[in-house]
Amino acid sequence: MLHRKLAALALAGALIGALVGAAPAQAGGRHRPAPLPNAHAHNDYLHERPLYDALSHGFTSVEADIFLVDGKLLVAHAPEELDPALTLQKLYLDPLARIVRANKGKVFRGSKQQLQLLIDIKYDGVNAYTKLDRVLRKYRKMLTTYVNGEVKQGAITVVISGDRPRDLMASQRVRYAFYDGRGPDLGTGVPASFMPLLSENWTGVFTWQGVGEMPAGERQFLHQAVAIAHASGQRVRFWATPDVPGPAREAVWRELLAAGVDHINTDDLAGLEAFLRS
Repeated sequence: MLHRKLAALALAGALIGALVGAAPAQAGGRHRPAPLPNAHAHNDYLHERPLYDALSHGFTSVEADIFLVDGKLLVAHAPEELDPALTLQKLYLDPLARIVRANKGKVFRGSKQQLQLLIDIKYDGVNAYTKLDRVLRKYRKMLTTYVNGEVKQGAITVVISGDRPRDLMASQRVRYAFYDGRGPDLGTGVPASFMPLLSENWTGVFTWQGVGEMPAGERQFLHQAVAIAHASGQRVRFWATPDVPGPAREAVWRELLAAGVDHINTDDLAGLEAFLRS
């Protein structure tokens, strides 16, 4: 079964990746690349080695979709793809715990760069988040946490997207995860201690898809929106940006960087790495 094979590859990659992350490259190997602060792996779990492929390309943000099934948090894109072996713990939290432990409190050895773990709850947000909160508590030593109004930075910041139980999360005095806002939240005064990230569908806001010049009004709006978010200490991400290799995609990526967008969304790990390092 494809997903069981994927799970086996992920677990094997966890063992290998922890060793690679813990020590300099030996003969025949290489150092991990310098982290890329703008690189976000959309649907990261669909790659051959979830998490490890992204890290090998220097990505500093990865996205995992989850479903609550029989008390387990399973990682998948759709219900028909669910596999009991593919849990959030096995694919992400346990490997990250090994890496952070081996790298003396860091995901990226020799760098203070955090990793963002964006967890998209597909449905049943309250129950799924309640279970997730209990799970994350076991990994709290490596996580950015919110305690009684203060944020303590960790190696990994978990942000909740998708079916987000806003009222439940806002009511917590102690949290191990943060809220992914949307466009209407921009400039509303919601603190970054609750909502450090604002995400929006590119095609729902902009008509430009990278062909020709970006309309001046759309460029101005993009820059203003990012500036407002940054003034509140919030980061910005767009999903559904063009992701077919070619000049149009690179034109959009250049505009995102010029505007200060914090996370560039892609399924093409090698393509975005090459662009950001060029």
